[in-house]
Amino acid sequence: MTLLLDPSVGLGDGCTLSADDQRLISQIQGRTYAGIFGVAERFVNAKIVEMQAAHVFDGQTALEALVRFSDEELKHQELFRRVEALCEQAMPKGYVFAADPNDVARAVMSKSTWAVLALTLHIELFTQSHYRESIDGDAMLSPLYKDVFKYHWREECQHAMLDELEFRRVDAETSDEDRDQFVTEFIELVGAVDGILQAQAEAGTTYFTQVCGRMFSAEEQAGIHADMLKAYRWTYILSGAAHRRFQKVMGELCSPAQMARISEALEGRQ
Repeated sequence: MTLLLDPSVGLGDGCTLSADDQRLISQIQGRTYAGIFGVAERFVNAKIVEMQAAHVFDGQTALEALVRFSDEELKHQELFRRVEALCEQAMPKGYVFAADPNDVARAVMSKSTWAVLALTLHIELFTQSHYRESIDGDAMLSPLYKDVFKYHWREECQHAMLDELEFRRVDAETSDEDRDQFVTEFIELVGAVDGILQAQAEAGTTYFTQVCGRMFSAEEQAGIHADMLKAYRWTYILSGAAHRRFQKVMGELCSPAQMARISEALEGRQ
């Protein structure tokens, strides 16, 4: 597996990591990558199932597309459960995934549909960037891991288009006042994602230092944790925020003031 890193990140500033250390950290982050998507698929599917009702009588083509979308999201959840099972067999015991998919889904679904679709579009677009830029061309990756995300990427390309269509439909029915509140809710969701990443960086650092087979000073552990969190933030927040399509869609739907709020919230996760 490979790390999906901001190129400026160097794990553990002042800490020399061996090739084995780097591989283990890569495996930890690769395992977490599958776990994060398993969480995301849970709330995305919940929202897509809910939205099918808008097309039951007068939008059979849209309904069929969303039903297939939902079916594929269920398949992806099972796919990532199988990835986790394989990792559990191959890696040392003690890895912890900090987020519960159902708890996350319930929290996300408490927000407006506009905010949830904005977050979903953000996720589905950065999935495409990750595959093209960090997975497809990496000859060091496990072939099975590459295959999993190749086929996930193919279907997410379609999902991103459907999500944008539904996002624009919902936005067209949204007042300026409500949209301002929905932007606030989207920012809150980004903050919740960041909370998950902080917890996972802490859990990953603890796991790494327990199973890697050598001792690290408190300063070295703090450096590893800081850079792991920076890598997670790049992967799950900043790479999506920088995606050209995400910038275009949000720029068309939001006012300049709202875009400034979103940019400040996203870029503040560095």
